Amino acid sequence: MANTSVLVVGGGIVGCLTAMQLRKQGHEVTVVERNIIAAQTSGEASWAGAGIAFPLLPWFYQDVVNELALAGARAYPALSAELLAETGIDPECIQSGMLIQPPFERAQALAWCSRFGLAAEAQGENLFIPEVVQIRNPRLLQALKAWLIKHGVQLREQTRLLPLQEGRSPISGWQTTAGDTLHADTYVVTSGAWSFELLEQTALTLDIKPMRGQMLLYQLQAGLLPHIVYRDGFYMLQRADGHLLAGSSLEDVGFDSGVTESMREEMQAKAEAILPALKGRPIIKHWSGLRPGTPHNIPMIGRHPQIENLYLNTGHFRYGVTMAPECARRIVALLA
Repeated sequence: MANTSVLVVGGGIVGCLTAMQLRKQGHEVTVVERNIIAAQTSGEASWAGAGIAFPLLPWFYQDVVNELALAGARAYPALSAELLAETGIDPECIQSGMLIQPPFERAQALAWCSRFGLAAEAQGENLFIPEVVQIRNPRLLQALKAWLIKHGVQLREQTRLLPLQEGRSPISGWQTTAGDTLHADTYVVTSGAWSFELLEQTALTLDIKPMRGQMLLYQLQAGLLPHIVYRDGFYMLQRADGHLLAGSSLEDVGFDSGVTESMREEMQAKAEAILPALKGRPIIKHWSGLRPGTPHNIPMIGRHPQIENLYLNTGHFRYGVTMAPECARRIVALLA
């Protein structure tokens, strides 16, 4: 399939990494994005999340989720170094490790770490997994966008596509809401929570729905929280410049990307319980993102069952950032 044209639908981290891998294989690539790539647009999961490159409490997930997540996470140090060298933008991939605080099943956790080859250190009642990295996802997106532009990938931003109609195989073109038709040899849908709307008329059962996650941001002295901390469904981490993220909620509210005062208060109380130094400190930002929710966090990676030149790389739920490098590698291998 070398040197064919590919249209990537969705300019989040999954879409941009898919486009990057396709371009490296010699394809002519266009990325279509409904908003501006790397802009802090309300609702987009790629910039809204915390960038923890690890599945939270992975011993509760099926093997396929953990395999995708661990392979993706382990690709980030080299990927980040490459992006920094090529674009001058540092995605800040930091091996900060993750400290898991009770309640959790210690024996189950240790057995899982042993099985998947991760070191685990008992620290009192806590469990520390040193291999876990964090990535500063907004900067990762900025770096990916710069790489794509540098390497000749066409970006069609602020372009919305109409839902595909049933019975068109192969696709000869995909219409925009402005009346244009975008042509390519192959199409890859990476549009996260919006994938269902685009494909619901193509006789494909897509069990994807938006799941809102709210986040809080503080500014503290750098180095105050050296590790990612996870406790009972809530996590916190600190960037190199002192910005501290706390979250997140998991809400089934459709495409509502708003924030609520009640969730702000709940997350603030949880954050202060983990790190008492936050008491009395201002929250400098409160936002939300819409994750592409799927059963058991299992994404859809493969060819559309009826449309031979349409592929899917979507439905990553909470682990789009974590899985993205490996899912991009797999979809490009399928296209080959």
